[in-house]
Amino acid sequence: MADDLPCCETKFFLYVLIVIGLVTFAGLMAGLTLGLMSLGLVDLEVLSKSGRPQDRNHASKILPVVKNQHLLLCTLLIGNSLAMESLPIFLDKLVPPWAAVLMSVTLILVFGEILPQAICTRYGLTVGATLAPFVQLLLWAFSPIAYPISKVLDWMLGKGHSALLRRAELKTFVDFHGNEAGKGGDLTHDETTIIAGALELTEKTAKDAMTPILKAFSIDLDRTLNLETLNAIMTMGHSRVPVYYRNPNNIIGIILVKNLLAVDPDDSVPLRKMLIRKIPRVAENMPLYDILNEFQKGHSHIAVVYKDLNETKETMQKTKDIDNLAIKSISHDVDTTFSKADADQVTKKSPPSTPAFKKKHRGCSFCILDLENSPIPEYPPNQEVVGVISMEDVIEELLQEEILDETDEYVNIHNRIKINMNASQEKAPESNSIQFSSIPPASADSGPPLVRSVSTPTGQ
Repeated sequence: MADDLPCCETKFFLYVLIVIGLVTFAGLMAGLTLGLMSLGLVDLEVLSKSGRPQDRNHASKILPVVKNQHLLLCTLLIGNSLAMESLPIFLDKLVPPWAAVLMSVTLILVFGEILPQAICTRYGLTVGATLAPFVQLLLWAFSPIAYPISKVLDWMLGKGHSALLRRAELKTFVDFHGNEAGKGGDLTHDETTIIAGALELTEKTAKDAMTPILKAFSIDLDRTLNLETLNAIMTMGHSRVPVYYRNPNNIIGIILVKNLLAVDPDDSVPLRKMLIRKIPRVAENMPLYDILNEFQKGHSHIAVVYKDLNETKETMQKTKDIDNLAIKSISHDVDTTFSKADADQVTKKSPPSTPAFKKKHRGCSFCILDLENSPIPEYPPNQEVVGVISMEDVIEELLQEEILDETDEYVNIHNRIKINMNASQEKAPESNSIQFSSIPPASADSGPPLVRSVSTPTGQ
């Protein structure tokens, strides 16, 4: 009772200090419960490795404490409960019972819950790092009670359930950090676009980025390199040109335009006498990441996209992962598909004598077509060529923007006009407008650029 303890004596002030200590301890437990438990393990690991120097120091101190989250939660709640339950007992010795209840509720609510949690929510990292040694001491002191309870929680709810963002959530998270979102982020538009493109690239396949075969420029193997043919190749502005045999869909290889520099148009050299490289073949459902990894090996920067006519939609879904693992190397797959005997002959035999303009190949020998000693490869009847894909197509999907080269002719499908990059650049000093010209009819030997998709450029 209140009259059991006279005022202004030593014991009275001792009880007052105990009450203040219990309120402070309860406030620390409540604040640390909210502050430390709100810090995810992933967030702390990110801060400890790539945060500011002060944040790295704080995160490294907090990580050992929050590593076992259930043990930390049990310890803090036990300490908070002990303080709140003990407070009315000591207040009852100082004030009447009704005042003890009123004061305990008020003190716990204001100084033990609201104020500590508000501070720890704002400065949780700093407060948690400062009190980390004290929390470690509590973990050891309350371990006989908290440890068994934490093990039961681990068994019931699982241990170490750190929240990782899914792909779509991560993309939205990056958008929020862009400076265009108006939330204080410092990522530029190009940075957020490239990150979003990299996240979306795993869901895109060769069919999404390829150039349809009807719009791809290619040249017949039986043609001669006269002035007309060379002009057609140079006009397109490609560094590599697909070569087909008889049927435009039967693309057997590619020729590097730089190898044509030494060709004299008056000699009318047959194209089959030139150095023709094998072209890889990929399925239309092959992920772009796998295609990009194969392009990085350097065997080829262009691949033919085919469609399996015998493959149903149900089979495609079931065997998608198996196909991705089976096509480990495009170059070896092409070599096996075209002709296994072709590879054996090329690796075992030395190449025959070639004209002076047919430069010696510096790379792998199995990447070159041996038209003199091996049959011309043909596609199986169950495979239909639907397009071609280049490394530039994959990079454009990654950047989510068109890459316009100096010789590109970019088609605006809405106005049915064609933008010539050379004409635009020459006209730019004289006028701010872009020079347009009408689209000429496509001929049998030429077509739209290989890697230009038919769309509207940004800002046009």
